[in-house]
Amino acid sequence: MEDADVIVVGAGLAGLAATIHLQAAGLRVKLLEQADEVGGRVRTDEVDGFLLDRGFQVLLPAYPELRRLLDPESLDLRFFSRGVLAQGRDDRWDLDFSSRGRETLVSLARFAAKRPLDAVAVGALTLRDTTIDATRLRAAVPTETGRELARWHISRPTIEEIFRPFLAGVFLDSELTTNSKMLHLVWRCFVRGGAAVPADGMRTLPRALAGLAADDALSLSTTVTSVDGGVVSSADSAVPLKARAVVIATDGTAASALAPAIRAPEWGGVTTWYFAVDEPPLRRPTLMLDGVSGSLMNTVVMSEVAGTYAPAGKALVAASVPGDTPALSAIRSRLGELYRTSTSRWELVAEYRIPRALPRMRSNHVFTSPAKVGPQLYVSGDHRDTSSIQGALVSGRRVAAAVARDLRR
Repeated sequence: MEDADVIVVGAGLAGLAATIHLQAAGLRVKLLEQADEVGGRVRTDEVDGFLLDRGFQVLLPAYPELRRLLDPESLDLRFFSRGVLAQGRDDRWDLDFSSRGRETLVSLARFAAKRPLDAVAVGALTLRDTTIDATRLRAAVPTETGRELARWHISRPTIEEIFRPFLAGVFLDSELTTNSKMLHLVWRCFVRGGAAVPADGMRTLPRALAGLAADDALSLSTTVTSVDGGVVSSADSAVPLKARAVVIATDGTAASALAPAIRAPEWGGVTTWYFAVDEPPLRRPTLMLDGVSGSLMNTVVMSEVAGTYAPAGKALVAASVPGDTPALSAIRSRLGELYRTSTSRWELVAEYRIPRALPRMRSNHVFTSPAKVGPQLYVSGDHRDTSSIQGALVSGRRVAAAVARDLRR
């Protein structure tokens, strides 16, 4: 007798989504997770009253797959400004489309006056991406993101000062080699629904998904050591588990270690620093971009986005840099220049170095990889679809459909 119809290895977003859909299909599921909490790479720590997401993470409420599973309002979201504050070589561009204040309107007008062709080009790209059907965006012939921005006649200064630091933070790709279809899909969701974090941190999303699964499905602190067909062995039990099907829903590198048929992805890494300060250096929930120094830093006062991220009387500043990690002294110095204040008394709360933060999506990336990789063996994760929360959730649903179809046969 099998211990379950399906064993899912990994309780990240893809594994949680797969479990939800498999149970909805009437299948008995065991969900095994090595960590002490669900979420995979989407986790939040509490340190001295601060909420610290493990790396700079945001949620786009317009993700269609998120809405398929949850009402975004149930996550108690707090929103970023729908725009950015970008430090250029000769000017600071305040492109905040969520504000109608006089200062913001003047700044937008100044950008349009100084770079009218860019204003028209970005407007045209935005109009196209937000109005046509998403399937047409996915069907487009891909190229590199940098080439695609140039194809839309956006000037090199605007790409370097605004789009490169912004997209380097989104894709963890400082060279803008990411598949251009991903650019359009993410831009569509960002413009339509903005970006947000739950009041209780990004951990809220996987916890909410776990709440949709049957209570007896999840086993935490369970380290899977091998998968052989429908047999799963763990370091925590001498007796292996058996199932009619197994879904490996770990990150791509861990998945390849369990099943050689799965190719490990190339990764984009990031380092995020969190600082405690007495007064917020910017009283706006706006992402600030460094388009000058070469670090491609993005920074935001997280306590201005969500006051729950910091204890009373304190503010929390996050700063993230993709790829190579600069020295902390260089980060402090650049933050002081960007915020135009002294950072000497800023207290470092935590530093997160995450080399496997996001699978790379080169221009030849296949958006939908096969769910089944061997007899009784399936794989799910953002490395099998798109490198995003949307992709992880879609992959979970897609693999669940494949498993349910095969088991019915």
